[in-house]
Amino acid sequence: MKKILIINGANLNMLGSREPSVYGAQTYDDLCQEIVDFGESLKIGIEIVQTNCEGGVIDCIHSAQGEYDGIIINPGAWTHYSYAILDALKSVDVPAVEVHISNIHAREEFRHKSVTASACVGQICGLGVNSYKLAIRYLREAY
Repeated sequence: MKKILIINGANLNMLGSREPSVYGAQTYDDLCQEIVDFGESLKIGIEIVQTNCEGGVIDCIHSAQGEYDGIIINPGAWTHYSYAILDALKSVDVPAVEVHISNIHAREEFRHKSVTASACVGQICGLGVNSYKLAIRYLREAY
């Protein structure tokens, strides 16, 4: 069975109450359950972690080496400035897909640039929970 590690960064634990006009009303727990259920339907093991500490994201990325077939990462605001997360993604031999619930290119100017995406095989944004589902399908088929 393939195993995928999903890493969610800063403030994603606040889904459902944080800017529902941008992120929707779905809670973080509901999002996670939907993703796990989707993975099970495809016979893929899914582990989801969330941290508000940048070092926690880096530790999770490092721990994926040899343990997971792919990483799906939603770095949150770290997308736009974390060279440490970029370096962590480049330091492991695990394909990663960057996802975002909202369309970062339709938001504030500072959100348009991702420094972490260049270490990923692709980026999916603006499709809500479907961003994660598309990434899961891609990693299943490509790797």
